[in-house]
Amino acid sequence: MSLTRRSFLAGAGAAAVTLPAAQRPAVKIGVELGCISAAKMTPYQYLDFLAGIGVQVAQFSAPTLGVNPANPDEAAINRIRDYATKLGISTPAISGRSICPTSSRFEPKLGTAEQQITQGLKIARILGATAMRVVVGGAEERAQIETHMASTARVLKGMRSQIRDSGVKIAMENHGGDFQARELKALVEDAGSDILGVCLDSGNPLWMLEDPHLTLELLGPLAVNSHLRDTAIWRVPEGVAVQWVNMGEGNVDIDGWIKKLVRMQPGVPVTIENIVSAQPRVIRVFDAATYRDYPKMPASELGRYLALAERGKPAPPAAPSPGKSRGQQVCDDLAVSVRYTKKLLAGGGFAA
Repeated sequence: MSLTRRSFLAGAGAAAVTLPAAQRPAVKIGVELGCISAAKMTPYQYLDFLAGIGVQVAQFSAPTLGVNPANPDEAAINRIRDYATKLGISTPAISGRSICPTSSRFEPKLGTAEQQITQGLKIARILGATAMRVVVGGAEERAQIETHMASTARVLKGMRSQIRDSGVKIAMENHGGDFQARELKALVEDAGSDILGVCLDSGNPLWMLEDPHLTLELLGPLAVNSHLRDTAIWRVPEGVAVQWVNMGEGNVDIDGWIKKLVRMQPGVPVTIENIVSAQPRVIRVFDAATYRDYPKMPASELGRYLALAERGKPAPPAAPSPGKSRGQQVCDDLAVSVRYTKKLLAGGGFAA
């Protein structure tokens, strides 16, 4: 998808919601730019698109910034930051990779965990960010999750002074496949909440046999960054089906979830990471093998999850519009979710 900045702005204008200053949400709305990376924009095109749909926060990563994390071009990043400021967009958080050296998702070719964290902190400081989202891994890590927690904690504790002095807090995501909420809470408590917080994702808990409202209850107080998307969950003969959808199209009470997060952490932007699943993921909750990787999960937590699924209804198949590229589709989906979230926040009394 090759578009000029002007053509992106033109496309964004059709989806934008223009609100008077007095009606803009006091809580800032952001976007994790990886969710529209299929559009293959430059950093400036990303920012123009976000401005066109009324987004106030951009969460970049090294790939979406277009920089080499091992040797970032400080002048180039400063130019991007200045352009964002000109558009009224802030960059309070960046996205990084796995920092767990024992994880299958860790990329040793990019350096040690300590080196990669140092590189990320440098980019964050240049952008003016105060949080750096990271992960441990994915489903491959479940069987040895306590080992990976200990490995990650060792790295972070060894860098405590450097992280604290940087002014950037590490924000560990409850990533799809790795953490349940009480495990991530335990990691934060072990490593220290002075250097480690949570990137709170609303969609991933459904992959982890967890009611996202339980996740919010446990991790909301620790959140320094958020990744939000809506989800549909329902019962199928094989167990439970989970499908990520546009905001407002799910059945997990995303409205209530967002309102609770805003009340809990009013200073944390509502950052949308919009992902629309083409097909549902089926969790085989009636297969004993599913629980081998969840030996310490309380029955009460599983009960909440199953009750949520029983109440749910199937989501319609996510079919892209004819003639649209993947890049155009993800941008259109994001604009839908931004409009919905703006209306929710304004209607919920969070307008300035």
